[in-house]
Amino acid sequence: MSFGAPLALIGLAALPVLAAWYVHAGRQRRRAAEVFASPRMRASVAPWRPGWRRHAPMLVTLVAVAVLIVALARPQRTVAVPVERAQIMLATDVSGSMLATDVTPSRLMAARAAARRFLEGVPDKVNVGLLAFNSTPKVLQSPTTDRDALHAALSRLTASGGTATGEAIRSAVTSLRRAPTVGGKRPPSAIVLLSDGASTRGVDPVQAAREAGRLKIPITTVTLGTAEGTITVPRPDGNGSETKRVPPDEASLRRIAQVSGGRAYTATTAAGLSSVYEKLGSQLGHKREPREITSGFAGAAAVLLLTGAALSLRWFGRLI
Repeated sequence: MSFGAPLALIGLAALPVLAAWYVHAGRQRRRAAEVFASPRMRASVAPWRPGWRRHAPMLVTLVAVAVLIVALARPQRTVAVPVERAQIMLATDVSGSMLATDVTPSRLMAARAAARRFLEGVPDKVNVGLLAFNSTPKVLQSPTTDRDALHAALSRLTASGGTATGEAIRSAVTSLRRAPTVGGKRPPSAIVLLSDGASTRGVDPVQAAREAGRLKIPITTVTLGTAEGTITVPRPDGNGSETKRVPPDEASLRRIAQVSGGRAYTATTAAGLSSVYEKLGSQLGHKREPREITSGFAGAAAVLLLTGAALSLRWFGRLI
């Protein structure tokens, strides 16, 4: 919790003074009572003593004053609100290694299912686009709020070829920067880059990520797959096929996220990937903003003040 006017909290220093005054006043009342009755006769003069009830109304009042001072400091709590005009580009690796089945049923099928979960978690007003990349990048859907168009684009993902991660980043940045400006400002943008291997051609992906970072477009990377992943490929001599290992390149993707100002995740199962994408849908589609909760504290202070006064009237026939 934060405060819009924290200097008002200095008023809390007055509470110990009020408590000390209350204790001092109580002692004066006891001294005054001793003037009119000796200790041996006090039981017959005042047979009933309020005990803890004597102090309860004042204690409630002091708590009410403390809550009221906090209310004057304009307390705030941070809440997640949808990002207006935000746009997110899902850049999905569709190289041949995405056919590996170490992630059930395959890396590509798991990526497609996770992207659908991502769309469920993103607010409806957030624009989402889809880019597929292998040896070359291809924008399958420009950022849009049309979820049906995005689902249709996801169904067109097919795996083949190499991996040009740097080219994919530049293509995603270009697509995001086509969005019209409002008041001279472009909408908040981000890239979610899913890949399972190292870049094999094209520009340096770290350099491309650094360029995206300078444009305030962070890249969140998701590394998919396990070290045991394999695919079957034709032999170089054309005689039959062979099994080739396709371990993920987590270090490179982590570096891409770091230089662009994004975050890096790793998923080794379909369930884990869906969980990551679901979380990202909520995180990237919302921003944290402070919201004042002064009225709640003011209301609580009023209730406490009324409670203290009611207790005092009921037990002693007077206000505090």
